[in-house]
Amino acid sequence: MHSSAFGDGLIADEVEDLREPWMTYADQVLGDEHLVTTVYEALAKRHPKSRSRGRLGTPAEIVLRLLILKHVRNWSYGILEREVRANLVYRDFTRVGAAKMPMPRPWAAGAGHWGRR
Repeated sequence: MHSSAFGDGLIADEVEDLREPWMTYADQVLGDEHLVTTVYEALAKRHPKSRSRGRLGTPAEIVLRLLILKHVRNWSYGILEREVRANLVYRDFTRVGAAKMPMPRPWAAGAGHWGRR
């Protein structure tokens, strides 16, 4: 699970008035626990032992927020990574905070297949 870093509260306080209106709306939508659980389950299906082997994956909420930002801005994964690393507002919105930006390749691989049956 994602744990808060020391600087996360400082970042949130500093950028609160810089957030765009769509970010507040997205926060409300992402309050739906069922949505986040669906993404968590989709991430776990990428490989049969995803939940029990290897390093811990990026939390589902962070993955979802990164994908939302990517699509709202119409960015590639490379641009998404660069912009989140450099921008405190995006770090706050995506819940990356003061942590290292997760590499997009592992969690993005199955994103196009989510919700398909």
